[in-house]
Amino acid sequence: MSHVALRPHHLLCLLTFAGRGYNPAFTANLEAVAARIGQGAPIVIVDGPDDICAPLLADRTAHCRHADVVARDRRAACDVEAVLGHPVEAGVTLAFDRATIARMRAAFAGGRLRSGCAGCGWGAFCSSLAADGFRAVRLHAADTRTRGAVSVGRR
Repeated sequence: MSHVALRPHHLLCLLTFAGRGYNPAFTANLEAVAARIGQGAPIVIVDGPDDICAPLLADRTAHCRHADVVARDRRAACDVEAVLGHPVEAGVTLAFDRATIARMRAAFAGGRLRSGCAGCGWGAFCSSLAADGFRAVRLHAADTRTRGAVSVGRR
């Protein structure tokens, strides 16, 4: 299965993705990315625009390229590293299983994975999903095998 390229703050976005996005193409793409990760596709961390950004990149002014989004990535990477105990930087491969997703969602709901969300317009919506126990979200790991919290490797 081919990997999914993700920038660090999109690790957080996936935790609360509930079928909404910036436009229909973006939302359909994010739905497909969440499904691939749920089916076990490995995640490769990248700097800058990633597979989720793809539908927005035709616009040269897309927020995906803005400095504040790059700063959001740095904050998210630090938070995720603290929760998972593994580096989150360009080239690292992460594999999410149910336990890892649950651990990250618990940290998100508890506020430990939120510094990467600073300045994001979706913050209140994501907080409401977390407060509701993430019931309406789309990312669910299909396999129940234990693969460890995260599989870390470099590409």
